[in-house]
Amino acid sequence: MKQLLRCMLALTAASPASVDAQHYTDYAFGADLSFIKQVEDGGKKFKDAGVEKPGLQIFRDHGYNWIRLRICVEPVGRGLHNDLAYTIALARQAKALGFKFLLSFHFSNAWADPGNEPTPDAWRDLAPEQLVDAIFAHARDTIAACREAGVMPEVVGIGNEITNGFCWPVGKLPENWDNLAAMVYAGINGVDAGRGNTRRPRILLHVDHGGDVRNTRRFFEKIADYGIPYDIVGISFYPWSHGTLVDLRANCTFIAEELGKDVILIETGAYYQPSRFFANAVPPFPETPEGQRQWLESVNEVIMQTPHGRGKGVFWWEPAAARGLVARGFFDEDGNAMPVLEAFHRYTRPAVRVDGFQPPSTPPSALRFGPKP
Repeated sequence: MKQLLRCMLALTAASPASVDAQHYTDYAFGADLSFIKQVEDGGKKFKDAGVEKPGLQIFRDHGYNWIRLRICVEPVGRGLHNDLAYTIALARQAKALGFKFLLSFHFSNAWADPGNEPTPDAWRDLAPEQLVDAIFAHARDTIAACREAGVMPEVVGIGNEITNGFCWPVGKLPENWDNLAAMVYAGINGVDAGRGNTRRPRILLHVDHGGDVRNTRRFFEKIADYGIPYDIVGISFYPWSHGTLVDLRANCTFIAEELGKDVILIETGAYYQPSRFFANAVPPFPETPEGQRQWLESVNEVIMQTPHGRGKGVFWWEPAAARGLVARGFFDEDGNAMPVLEAFHRYTRPAVRVDGFQPPSTPPSALRFGPKP
């Protein structure tokens, strides 16, 4: 017993002077920052309290501990740089700052969403069986490259907002469930094939109707019919299209209690100045800097209150973007940080206990995000 106590004291003494509290939680205080390297490479500067800093550092300073990055097959047009090399470079920057990493596959060359899930040009003439093989190879090679680069994602999303399928027309729903199921399987199997002897990333399936229990039930009942294995339900929830906060709560409860799955609000956002979405309606919170912060605080509270601890995090979509998306981001036109960046402070500060206690530098494995290998 004395030897055990000495070991414990030695671990405590060896701990760094400043311990990141977010290293000890499985909850994602996150942001999709797929644009951030692109805009900084283009000369954009970000400032926090008037001090110029790298964008990722600003998010880390405000308690963010997860980054979400999309990857396209061969990004072309629409200002997207999200190929493999770009994604790995940005993931390296994030990992160096202590972020965990959620990789979101867009099985397309550009945007993929419920209204537009185009097949990549290189795959357009493939038969369904060949398309399945292409998805498997793409997922395998992407994950293998991440592994070799030392930036393995902790979570992988198979497709983006796949309520209506992906790789249209072959995988379009509801008419092609057999094809879609085979393609989802191929993505999951590709992740396993690429990870080698590393921890298996948790698998996330992402739908857009964050406040709609009926549609969530319909989609995931079909997923269950095909026996598709997954760990997390990812949902999008925006104030102009996906229901009320009560609807969000109901859907999270359904996912936790009836599906028995974890849930992540993988996309949300709101404007800090009047938008076209509420030109003829009243938003749930004012479209002001303070209203934007209130929105993030409120949706985060709903996710945190998901039954059985199944709520696992919130990601804001592209808070550091440019080209028309600035007013729904976290910075003004001049790159100054907005109040919304402080929304997580009540949960992430202070980062170190004020009584001087420092926990071991390596957290207990039971507190890490995801299953054991």
